[in-house]
Amino acid sequence: MSGRELPRQITRLIEVTDRTMEVYDTIKDIRGLPEAFQEVRKWLPLVEQTLREAKTPAKKVEFTNDTNMLGTRMDNCEEKADNLLEIFQKIARKSTEEYVPSVYRSIAVKLGKHRVETLMGGILEDLLALVAHHMFQAVMQKQVEPLDKAKQELANVSPSLSESDLDEQPGTASQHGDGNRQLNNFGIGPQKNVDGNYFEAKGDQHFVTEIKHIYAENRAGISDRPETPPKPFATIPFSRDPDFVNRGNIVDQIDERCSNPAARVALVGLGGVGKSQLAIEFAHRIAAEQPDVWVFWVHAGTQARVEEGFRTIADAVKLPGRNQAKANIPQIVYHWLSNERNGRWIMILDSADDRDVFYGPTSGDARNGLPFVTYLPQSRNGSVIITTRNKDLASRLTHRPQNRIEVGPMARMDALTLLEKKLGSLADTDVADDLVQVLDFVPLAISQAAAYIQARAPRSSPKKYLAEFRESECKKGRLLEYDGGDLRRDGGASNAILTTWQISFDYIRSKQPSAADLLSLMSFFDRQGIPGWVLNIPRISKEAMQGRSQNKDSTLELDDSSSAIDDDTDDGTDDDIDSGFEDDVAMLRDYCLITTNEVGDEFEMHGLVQLSTRRWLEAFGREEVFKKQYIERLTASFPTGQYENWATCRSLFAHVQVAFGYRPSEDTLGIWATLLHNGGWYAWSQGVYEVAQQMLGKARKVRKRRLGKDDMATLASTSIFAMILSNQGRWEEAEKLEVQVMETSKTKLGADQPDTLTSMANLASTYRNQGRWEEAEKLEVQVMETSKTKLGADQPDTLTSMANLASTYRNQGRWEEAEKLEVQVMETSKTKLGADHPDTLTSMANLASTYRNQGRWEEAEKLFVQVMETCKTKLGADHPDTLTSMANLASTYRNQGRWEEAEKLFVQVMETFKTKLGADHPDTLTSMNNLAFTWKDHGRHSDAIALMEKCSQARQRVLGAGHPDTLSSLAAVAEWSS
Repeated sequence: MSGRELPRQITRLIEVTDRTMEVYDTIKDIRGLPEAFQEVRKWLPLVEQTLREAKTPAKKVEFTNDTNMLGTRMDNCEEKADNLLEIFQKIARKSTEEYVPSVYRSIAVKLGKHRVETLMGGILEDLLALVAHHMFQAVMQKQVEPLDKAKQELANVSPSLSESDLDEQPGTASQHGDGNRQLNNFGIGPQKNVDGNYFEAKGDQHFVTEIKHIYAENRAGISDRPETPPKPFATIPFSRDPDFVNRGNIVDQIDERCSNPAARVALVGLGGVGKSQLAIEFAHRIAAEQPDVWVFWVHAGTQARVEEGFRTIADAVKLPGRNQAKANIPQIVYHWLSNERNGRWIMILDSADDRDVFYGPTSGDARNGLPFVTYLPQSRNGSVIITTRNKDLASRLTHRPQNRIEVGPMARMDALTLLEKKLGSLADTDVADDLVQVLDFVPLAISQAAAYIQARAPRSSPKKYLAEFRESECKKGRLLEYDGGDLRRDGGASNAILTTWQISFDYIRSKQPSAADLLSLMSFFDRQGIPGWVLNIPRISKEAMQGRSQNKDSTLELDDSSSAIDDDTDDGTDDDIDSGFEDDVAMLRDYCLITTNEVGDEFEMHGLVQLSTRRWLEAFGREEVFKKQYIERLTASFPTGQYENWATCRSLFAHVQVAFGYRPSEDTLGIWATLLHNGGWYAWSQGVYEVAQQMLGKARKVRKRRLGKDDMATLASTSIFAMILSNQGRWEEAEKLEVQVMETSKTKLGADQPDTLTSMANLASTYRNQGRWEEAEKLEVQVMETSKTKLGADQPDTLTSMANLASTYRNQGRWEEAEKLEVQVMETSKTKLGADHPDTLTSMANLASTYRNQGRWEEAEKLFVQVMETCKTKLGADHPDTLTSMANLASTYRNQGRWEEAEKLFVQVMETFKTKLGADHPDTLTSMNNLAFTWKDHGRHSDAIALMEKCSQARQRVLGAGHPDTLSSLAAVAEWSS
């Protein structure tokens, strides 16, 4: 059949259907007409509508073995439609006002004992096969349900003729034939032969001429003549892909496993990763290299498609009995495949994602409801290849997990190769590399992007696509919903990656709603390191739900918000929750939507899967619901930025950064502000000042608007925000905020309340950084004495106040007083907090600095080395405290005349500070100052003067002309130049 013949067949069927309705209108008022006639007429408009909608896609069908069999199916449909029209026409001619059963019986027997309802049922079944075909499914899917409904209703209608009516009656004779076939039915008495001669027949006799050529009762309405079996060939509904990229050895793995007897292998992976494309390539290789092997392709998305696939096999092989009305097609195919004399075969079950398709009951009396899995042979001469998103189904169909081949996103070079094949030579390889990375190396997403670029060239390009993709989530979604069409994807499958994945989401929601909810929640996290314990919180307290910013933030140091998780739950309930959670996780893992780490306590998702899930939620108006759940759970789980919480904060911080990018609804803003406050606190403690400033700035703004500037929660955010500014060298801005916090705290809490003392200490630190040592000392002495009285001499806040005062003493050159305080602070901190606590390390570094100023370099070096190594381990090599400890050690080396060692450390510190804090940050400038002194001591006078001049100019600009550090730099330049 050529591609042009199918539209002709459909046009002819429409004409016959219209004529049948016209003829029926002439007999509809005949009395006694069987109910089945009315039921048949009822569904004729549906037949016509389906055929008319099929005309347009039929014009696009290309000739293949697969479509050739579809044409044969339409030939059979035409014959049934012609027979139905002939019955109506005969009754119209022979009946007037009263229905004459003998007329109907005569024509029904002549046409192969077919009732009108049987013929209509066959027509409906043929149309179901048409709309289920991959070339039509995408545009004809809506016709499946009404056609199936019509078929079921027809099956329940009262027979228009009984079985006995269809049997030949004694005492009668009839003859009918077509062409060279003739059937004579004889009864008792003289009968006339076909040629006009008479003969005597005694008794009931049924003589059949040309017995091998008689009509048999069969639903296809055609003869079941013996047919010559064809030679093996392939029924692959897709052409070979010229852009196929051979991904490692996956195709070779398939070939190796299929070489074993009764092999079964499953390609398992996320939608769009190229499972079907690998199967298509393998099928074409087999067809080209092993022509004696049958290759059968069965789309396994629904039971109707599997049924159609098995019928296609039966028609391709011309299996006897396939055209009988009650033929069990899967059983017939199963027996043929199981017979090793029929040769070697490979069956591809494509898109086998739904367990119910294979393990659920099937319709049809002939199969007795047996599931389709019972019709998959395990004979030595055959192999079954399955493509699926469902790991569990893959294991069931292949009998063991070892028979699964995991197909993931492409390797980087393979992804670039695919993009190049789609677009041609890539002008900018860096842009191409970035593009395949943002597309998560998913083949369908890459092909989709290439189709979009090609469709809009020259106004689009990889560079423009990438820029648009990165612009916003809305733009990403629009680009990833583009469907450019693909001849090598099933007609029912979308060519847009987001739509492809959303099919899986819909299925999961229909089968296990709680798993869909879990997926929805996970889509708002960062794609990596999603902690299971946060997802599986049994219950969150009311405080966490409402937002601690509104009812718990009464102090500057917030309580650990992890206490918001209510653990007082019934054990049995927890067991049920855990069990349900594990079931949900298992389903999402089965569909390759999430993966776990080796331990199994953290999950990971592809970023594009998360985006697809959020777009899916948006379509159903559920995005805000799960965004709120995400923020609530994360706020309840993320503690304050205190040292003892750093491990938890570290594991969750990436998710807080993601939450910062969300704009929650008004009723979630308070909770969101608390989350950003704690996240900013932690970022500040890690020296990530820019991120900390953004988070605390946003939290402070929300709290100020909702609660007022004098609310303690607002002051908490303002206090940390000011410390961030101070660490950035923005001391005037920090001072202004710290004065505000201190004065408000004194008024609201009292002068000796711990939070008031903290605000005074923060202001004093800013004064010290500005070189205002007397003002700093005055505040620090007040804070220290009050803390000793109110909190105790060894309380951490008291120790901090003592350390601050000691630093001011050291800056003033009062080294003995500084040393005395610093030794006391260090020893107490080691006892109370531990040797590696950040406050202890700070106290050790302060004491070492005092030793250095006193010329006690060996003692200073010993402490500085210990601090530096511990800071590297605990805080990281580029943390500001680590860099400061390295700078201090370098200064000690310089004082000892170890200039090369000093220079190496100073250069490393300066470059890292530039990267982390910026070229004009006070700490960066201090490192420049120190390096210049080292070069001067080492005899590099010109280099030293040039660097110090640069440092002094920057300090005048940043710190001001009167700052002690500025004056020191200017004095050095003047001295060295003279």
